[in-house]
Amino acid sequence: MSEEYTNQDSADEELSGAVSGHPAAERCLTFESGGLLLFISTNYVIEIINNHSITALPLLPPYIKGIVNLRGQILPVVDIQMRMGKPETPYTSKTCIIVLNIDSTPLGILVDSVRQVTDIHLENVRPIPLKRHQKLLDGMLTMEDGTVLMSVDCAALSRADG
Repeated sequence: MSEEYTNQDSADEELSGAVSGHPAAERCLTFESGGLLLFISTNYVIEIINNHSITALPLLPPYIKGIVNLRGQILPVVDIQMRMGKPETPYTSKTCIIVLNIDSTPLGILVDSVRQVTDIHLENVRPIPLKRHQKLLDGMLTMEDGTVLMSVDCAALSRADG
């Protein structure tokens, strides 16, 4: 019984924080790609998969690596580094696919490595300066330890234009 009460108090504190102008932090997955540290809301993340064979398809842009069959669901896989206009790099044992659901559209993004899930206060995310602007990125955040994280623009990621 006391556990329920404690959990309810925590929920009330989060809610009152959001009401008083201090929104609760959003859970985000951090990962690396092309020398950048990136993050995406866990609201979009379905799962992370390793060691999946990607079936290449003809006549697609180079950043679309192909498709994977994930438990009967056909999932397109995008190399996020190439999608940002950077050159392709060799895959390693840490390379993995983050399975996303963006507006009910399943999509896999190929990334160099996954780091961790962390709480990010979205009000602290700032626009990217024009000289450092990259395709698919819509904000940046400097963490307490000085690490700079870039926010992935999911709407741009799911669009077909390159």
